[in-house]
This record gives sequence, C-alpha cells and structure tokens, in this order.
Amino acid sequence: MTSASRLTRFAAALAGAAVLATSLSAQARELSVSTVLSDAFPWGQAAEKWAELVEERTEGRLTLRVYPNSQLVAGDQTREFSAMRSGLIDMAVGSTINWSPQVPELNLFSLPFFMPDEAAVDAVTGGEAGEMIFEAIESRGVVPLAWGENGFRQVSNSRGPISEPGDLDGLKIRVVGSPLFQDTFNALGADPTQMSWTDAQPALTTGAVDGQENPLSVFDVARIDQVGQEYLTLWNYMNDPLIFAVNQRIWDSLDEEDQEILRETAIEAGEWEIAMTREEESERLAAIQERGVEVTELTEEQHRAFVNATASVHDKWVPRIGKELVEAARAAIEAR
Repeated sequence: MTSASRLTRFAAALAGAAVLATSLSAQARELSVSTVLSDAFPWGQAAEKWAELVEERTEGRLTLRVYPNSQLVAGDQTREFSAMRSGLIDMAVGSTINWSPQVPELNLFSLPFFMPDEAAVDAVTGGEAGEMIFEAIESRGVVPLAWGENGFRQVSNSRGPISEPGDLDGLKIRVVGSPLFQDTFNALGADPTQMSWTDAQPALTTGAVDGQENPLSVFDVARIDQVGQEYLTLWNYMNDPLIFAVNQRIWDSLDEEDQEILRETAIEAGEWEIAMTREEESERLAAIQERGVEVTELTEEQHRAFVNATASVHDKWVPRIGKELVEAARAAIEAR
C-alpha cells in the first residue's frame, strides 16, 4: 500500500469517526429537573431515581440533570411551576403546595383536615379527582406524568405542646407561600409567617418564628429539633403529593418511544418513593423522639376541635378549587 493510500484511508477513518461522534452527540440530550430538596430527602431521591431509570432505559440517549434546593429559581420554590411552563426549567418533581398559586385545583390537598389517611390520598390521586387535577395542570402548558409523596404535614414549635386550637394563639408559624396556609393558621389563631425553606431554618434558630409545619421526613433529615423545635404534634392536617412533570414543548419534541419511557420511569420512581416514604415513617418518628422531642398525638375529640376551627377555610376555598373536583375527591375518600 502506498503512503498516499494510507493517508486517504486514515482521512476517511477520521471523517467517519467525526460523523459518528456528531451523530451520537445529536442523539444524546440532557434535560434539567428541578426539585426543592436534595437527595438527603425522599423528595430529592425521587428525582435521582427518575434520572437513573431514564438513563438506563434510553441507554444514555436522554440524561436528566437534577438541580436540587430550588437553585433554578434562585431559592423561590413557588416560581418553579411558572419557570417550567415558560421553558426555563425542562422538568420538575414538584410539590402540589408550591404549584398551587398557578394551579388553584392543587389546593385540594391543602384543605385542612380533608385527607384523613394514606388510603384517602391514594383514592384521590388514583381516581377521577386525580385525572381532573392532571387535566388542570396540562391545560397550563405542563404535562404531568406521575405522583410521588412528600407526606402528611405535622406542626412543631419551641414554646410548648399543641393539643387544641388555643395552643396556637399568637404563635409565629413559618408557612410556605400559599394564601390557603395563611388562612388556615389565621383561623387557628396563629401568626403565619411566609418564607422560603432557605430562610426558615435561620429564622427558627434565632427565634424570629416559633414554629413550622412539615412532613416527618423533613423534620428528621433537616434536624429541625436542633433549631429549638422541641414540641411536635402529629395532626395530619394536610398531605403534600409530589408530581413528576415536563414542559409541554419539551414533551412535544420527544418521539413516542421516549415519551413512553419518561412516563413509565416517572410512575416507577413515584411508586418507589411513596413506598419508601411510608415505610420509613415510624422509624423517623422513633428517631425524633429519641432526640428528646416531645410528641403529641391527638385524640379523636382533640382532632375534631381543629376540624371545627378550620371549617371557615373550606367555605372560602372550595369554590376556588372547584366544587366538582372537591366532590369527586370526597366521593373517592368515602368509598376507599
């Protein structure tokens, strides 16, 4: 073989490699996924599990890059849905609470004392009411794919045990940026203070606020007892399902196979995270108690007092959420 032939073959091989690299590069695609919490929490682990499954099933053709701690919205978790709708964020594993300012139907889950137990949550998300909520999200330019779970929210404070509405009188309670939370704690006589989770822990440390409300997983992992939260009441006053979702334009740009993979893996990651969250609940409670936190569990009568005290919140918010949706959810709960 002449040296000219060798050079020609070498040049052809280089060209072929370049074409292959370009082809592979064109096929590989990275999508951003926003979450409020890191993978130290079940919420963040759900997003990481989704990313892991997608990369595996697409053999690296699609890569989901998870951005925790609301970093894609500069720490303002209530802007996440708007950012995804506008395309600043490709995808998210988000909270019904944080998205409720843009999707009023999601306030269903924040109605105080509406969801009595996990079976009720499953009946709502897995039935007609869940479909209605997904339709409401999709009508706003975001495609919902699956449910996850942040869990029932409990209340803690640094002042003393809470076992009746009067115990909340004047307590400054940190709440998320949802008007429904303001109304609920106002109805209970508390002083609700809206702030992001980033600002909440320093405020608890300094005593700028007396208490907060969150699922046990957040209380445990974030060691909220270390910032003066010595009293915890288990009252299950609302549930916060998570939703796996994707921007509509991103979704439309994918072929049917990749759409199906994204949906299937979201469902799988959601089911995995829900099971894990529920299984760990009793262990988390035991760990919290071992650290010296005084835990109050409400009797039926005590629980009823909180239900009665927040009845006006339902009167105000049911029309905003949609009576048809609330009735569908109530029917599902009663039939569970």
